[in-house]
Amino acid sequence: MRKFSSYGPVNPTLHYYAPRAELIDKTYHQLIGGHYLTVWAPRQTGKSWVMLEVIKKLRKSEDFEVAIITLESAKYHTSEETVLEIFSRELNETLERDFPKIDSWKKFSSLFTSKYLSKPLILVIDEFDAIEEGFINKFASEFRNIYLKRANDPSKKSSQKTHLLHGLALIGVRSVLGIENITGSPFNVQRSLHIPNLNFDEVRGMFEWYQRDSGQMVEPEVINRLYHEMQGQPGLTCWFGELLTEGYEDNPPTPNKPVTMKEFETAYHYATDILPNNNILNIISKANKEPYRNIVLELFRTDEKISFKHDKREISYLYLNGIIDRERAGTKSYVRFSCPFVQKRLFNYFSDELFRYMGRLVELFESLGDVITEDSLNIRNLMKLYQKYLKKNREWLLKDAPKRKDLRIYEAVFHFNLYMYLFQFLNPKGGQVYPEFPTGNGKIDIIIRYKEKVYGIELKTYTDESGYKNALIQAAGYGKQLGLSEIYLVFFVEYIDDENRLRYEADYQDKTTGVKVMPIFAETGM
Repeated sequence: MRKFSSYGPVNPTLHYYAPRAELIDKTYHQLIGGHYLTVWAPRQTGKSWVMLEVIKKLRKSEDFEVAIITLESAKYHTSEETVLEIFSRELNETLERDFPKIDSWKKFSSLFTSKYLSKPLILVIDEFDAIEEGFINKFASEFRNIYLKRANDPSKKSSQKTHLLHGLALIGVRSVLGIENITGSPFNVQRSLHIPNLNFDEVRGMFEWYQRDSGQMVEPEVINRLYHEMQGQPGLTCWFGELLTEGYEDNPPTPNKPVTMKEFETAYHYATDILPNNNILNIISKANKEPYRNIVLELFRTDEKISFKHDKREISYLYLNGIIDRERAGTKSYVRFSCPFVQKRLFNYFSDELFRYMGRLVELFESLGDVITEDSLNIRNLMKLYQKYLKKNREWLLKDAPKRKDLRIYEAVFHFNLYMYLFQFLNPKGGQVYPEFPTGNGKIDIIIRYKEKVYGIELKTYTDESGYKNALIQAAGYGKQLGLSEIYLVFFVEYIDDENRLRYEADYQDKTTGVKVMPIFAETGM
């Protein structure tokens, strides 16, 4: 029986997959039409698989020679002769004929003449952007020259032209040519082909296929939640497919029972805290590098969105490494995290990195009767306890905290700190604390489960009265989504006096939703 596969190109005979027929057909016709393409997308989105399917379709035609090669083995080489030798060797092995070992760029175009090719060639180059940027530009320049020479000889058929490179596809994680090249792209003849994430119907289709094959039911809510959390990212979606259908660690598969939300929540916990995943580990590694780390921290802001500009190097880097995505709002585009699961993994990583050691959370012998009982929590008093902790330990706790250019501590740092405080305080007492990210762009909510009760806390930074009023309405809406009759809204603010605290911490009863919002202000002193 087929399985889900989260690493490497999918094998259509062994794995569940989304057919993506329209995308494959579009790419096929562009290459048949003699176009040169750059095929790009973030990592593990199925670029190579799509092109392998296109190659299968192309090979049914007798009018073209078809080859797919990779430059993966050339990525560590700095010698021009070595890179060109690897290129010609790849052609040798793929087309099974003797191409010469070229050692200079002036000989490059000769590889695509009738001396070595009997028909027009459609060439696909995988891992094209693995090589050094200087070589990318050299290859691009040569391919451009070949394209223009062919275009300038319109009276001849494709098979009669001097150069027989009919169609070309360069596969990479970035749109290859120009984004990181400050001198501009030499490859301005190409068409850009972006490989999108799976849509909901494609994700649902794979799981329906699995249900028909296995006879095991997967609850619709599981598929809905999986799509929400992964936003159709193929590698992560199929990884969860593996976990839910094949088991993991001390959770063996249960083929005779339906896959319910209970199984999903358990798998989600393991995927978040326990199980390694190369895709996620790569994302964390990339997000933690300067100067990208600062932008990732900025993304956790609750008061301002970041404009999405693909020509900004840092934005492009984060997008093409699967850390961020683009969201549209009218005529503008903004940065958001690529999916809630990635946002949560990054939040957990930075929280633990910055605040693994929190010191003493409460004073010895301090009475906690007004904070926590055997069956309930008082969130207001818990926040007062946190405020007392932060005020006492602020100097050493935030000494090495990352700062913005204006030397202010990133808003996200306080979110990380509060989360770790609540987690370390409540976990020994049987409470569960976890962050939620309902929109993917800075908005953060902390959910607490204690003694069968659920408490929702939305985090914000106070900016002005208008923002305060909007936040009350939004928090009420989120409380309604959670099925809660009341929700807490914590504002971080540098300073607040007693008079304003009394005024702004008044409970708000939303008329539309019926949800009571209880604002709390936490002073940062920064």
